[in-house]
Amino acid sequence: MKSLGSIRRAFAPWNDPGAKPYIHFDKVTKKFGDFTAVNDLSLAVYEREFFALLGASGCGKSTLLRMLAGFEEPTSGRIMLDGQDLAGIPPYRRPVNMMFQSYALFPHMSVEKNIAFGLKQEGMPKAEIDKRVAEMLKLVKLEPFAKRKPHQLSGGQRQRVALARSVAKRPKVLLLDEPLGALDKKLREETQFELMDLQQELGLTFVVVTHDQEEAMTMADRIAIMDKGQVMQVATPAEVYEAPASRFVANFVGNVNMFEGKVAERSGSSVRITGGTGAQIMVENAGEAAKDADVAFAIRPEKIRVSSKRPADAVNALQGEVYDIAYLGDMTVYHVRLDDGQMVRAATMNATRVVDDPLTWDDKAWISFRPDAGVVLTQ
Repeated sequence: MKSLGSIRRAFAPWNDPGAKPYIHFDKVTKKFGDFTAVNDLSLAVYEREFFALLGASGCGKSTLLRMLAGFEEPTSGRIMLDGQDLAGIPPYRRPVNMMFQSYALFPHMSVEKNIAFGLKQEGMPKAEIDKRVAEMLKLVKLEPFAKRKPHQLSGGQRQRVALARSVAKRPKVLLLDEPLGALDKKLREETQFELMDLQQELGLTFVVVTHDQEEAMTMADRIAIMDKGQVMQVATPAEVYEAPASRFVANFVGNVNMFEGKVAERSGSSVRITGGTGAQIMVENAGEAAKDADVAFAIRPEKIRVSSKRPADAVNALQGEVYDIAYLGDMTVYHVRLDDGQMVRAATMNATRVVDDPLTWDDKAWISFRPDAGVVLTQ
């Protein structure tokens, strides 16, 4: 069985025609005066899914989250949760909890009292509160810090307190708005995996808003790419990266090289694309691209090989000159200016300590790639 990228888990209810969405945004629009933040958007999230809303600032992702939490009401459309229409239900009566980027911990309360706060508000008996708080402290590995105040904790520890407080009430859905934005890079990477493990352990549905592509790719089962209040593509991280639906998605997620051209010939599922300067690119699995259609061929830098000579077995090879080199330790990134002037980015893993075919600035070079290495885009 072949797959686009690695499969983190077999969980994939969105592929089951009989599966019912747990959260359903049905033609939702949200306007603030003349500004449309969310525009006629429909979206389905499934129970126990770790779902990410990814997009640039102002794309509508946080507005969508706030409408689900009940802090904003849709201008039109419906939001359903577990079969219930959420219209008119105030935030405190919704079976969701929201964790903010600021964490919003009470500075005068200890860790355990912060976690217990929401449970006390609900009138839970003290014995049950103590038991639940102990469970949460163990879950987030903060048992030794139970008596400390927030200012006595590190950023990562405060983040875990906020998380424990959010899940202590056992909501059906946990909403996370840029949850790791305040952490440094290394701690953020560690916490991403902690969040994934925690979500699996609790069996909750997580919806996270982020503008960090790597964060969404790491944690989410599926990602919705948003732009100007609309969803541009919903797919697994591997599908978004390897099979983007449009030029926008290809450019937004990761680094990509884009070759604009026209389909000169089609044979079965394969096409020959001719660029403006006559460069020929052979592509397998070209989707619905018809003959004479204007298309873009998108290919990721790591799929491109750079060499001083044209590889004898290369189906696709283009000549150019090394314009820039960046040595990053685990990989080397080459910027190659092709003879037609286009700049191409290629990334080579440094799998060995010795380079057999060293290249430097201004060297003549060939870039080459397999016919199944990229994707043809018609949008």
